[in-house]
Amino acid sequence: MTSGRSKIAVIGAGNVGATCAFVLAQMKLGDIVMLDIFEGFAKGKALDMSQDAQVLNYDGNITGTADYADIAGADVVVVTSGFPRQPGMSREDLIGKNAEIITQVGTGIKEHAPDSIIVMVTNPLDLMTYHMQKITGFPTHRVVGQAGILDSARMTHFIADAVGCSEEDVQAMVLGGHGDTMVPLPRYTTVGGISVDQLLDEETIAAICERTAKGGGEIVKLLERGSAFYAPGSAAAIMAEAIVQDRKRLIPASAYLTGQYGLDEVYIGVPIILGSNGVEKIIELELTEGELSSLQGSGNFYKQQLSELLGY
Repeated sequence: MTSGRSKIAVIGAGNVGATCAFVLAQMKLGDIVMLDIFEGFAKGKALDMSQDAQVLNYDGNITGTADYADIAGADVVVVTSGFPRQPGMSREDLIGKNAEIITQVGTGIKEHAPDSIIVMVTNPLDLMTYHMQKITGFPTHRVVGQAGILDSARMTHFIADAVGCSEEDVQAMVLGGHGDTMVPLPRYTTVGGISVDQLLDEETIAAICERTAKGGGEIVKLLERGSAFYAPGSAAAIMAEAIVQDRKRLIPASAYLTGQYGLDEVYIGVPIILGSNGVEKIIELELTEGELSSLQGSGNFYKQQLSELLGY
């Protein structure tokens, strides 16, 4: 970590990136640089947020740029750039387009912020996180994907709604890939410390798991133009906060596995400890045969995609 005030770079000033930057400003974490190929887009949003500094009691600098030299010294780089999903598209449909963008972004980060920790948000999340690690050559613990916080937050919302309780009291756990193969884990999901299966029946829980897996697609369909951004942007900001403040948060995120859960050489959603060194620990939960099979199925699906579509 650099001494003094933290610096966080957000690549991509679209809806997700701008939301992330705005939440970071509210958290008062330090200086924020938004970078976008459309320079005016980044500068305009940065100026708008800067003019909100008095209202938010925010003392950091928020700047916009199209020049990677301006991200120098960043502790954390949040990458949101890429094409959003359109109705009828899967996250995987975006692979070709977004892989090219991530190659350019990764090259810029490697050159100008070589000591940073990268939080990936670009879809398809697990594949783009792997691709970013390969492009930068960063140690795997310094490249992590934002997925589990978002997916767990979606599941939390549906559970709180069904139980009729505060969202604050729900702790949900969702593992696996950030897509249709994700693995919600009701067995590790609690409400005020009480296992969710004591509060909701099997059918309701199964329906919630299904809706969680399709949570992003539901929003894409409703919006008709673009995809979710408030929750994804905020979730990325929470991860950046955990890193710059060394909070050691235990969260589900897309991390590089080296044999855990019987998977290796793949990024997939698992519980991790996130702190100033990035992924500081991967937690291996005891899973049932069915849960482990689902997680391995998710991991192997992405390994196949890495090989077939990205040539790894």
